[in-house]
Amino acid sequence: MFYIKELSLDDGQEILDMIREIGPGENGFGNSGWDMKDEEFEGYLKRNIRMSQGIGLDPKYVPSTKYWFYVDDKPVGIIKLRPILNENLRKHGGNIGYCIRPSECGKGYGVIMLRELLKKVEARGMSKVLLTVNEDNIPSRKVIESNGGELSDIIGGCCRYWINL
Repeated sequence: MFYIKELSLDDGQEILDMIREIGPGENGFGNSGWDMKDEEFEGYLKRNIRMSQGIGLDPKYVPSTKYWFYVDDKPVGIIKLRPILNENLRKHGGNIGYCIRPSECGKGYGVIMLRELLKKVEARGMSKVLLTVNEDNIPSRKVIESNGGELSDIIGGCCRYWINL
């Protein structure tokens, strides 16, 4: 069984373990909490909830909602939705960013995770989303293309894909 769940204050140790396993991130995906201590986790969750509500954001940031992707009740991925794009995100970052924990890579979960989020995005009334990916990140490009992503352009090694909902 696959599902995504929005970050909440009820999230526990299994989420923290996944965040730590993912590490600092790669291929443009940033994972700011990877090195936090157990006692910092609640603060991390609160900051991310405020970020999803657009509260206290630095002017260069936009609201961002974080979701966990579960397979058989085990968290295996992180996916972020930014419903608003600023100039920087139009070039690199887009509306959606995602990462699968290393121990679960190569199992097709990225395709499923993105598909599950796109259902939520469409329910919010969004008609299209932008995803960006490094040109040499073939697995992620396949995830996007498998979900209907159409390559718009490649600028400085960054592929920009649009998915119409």
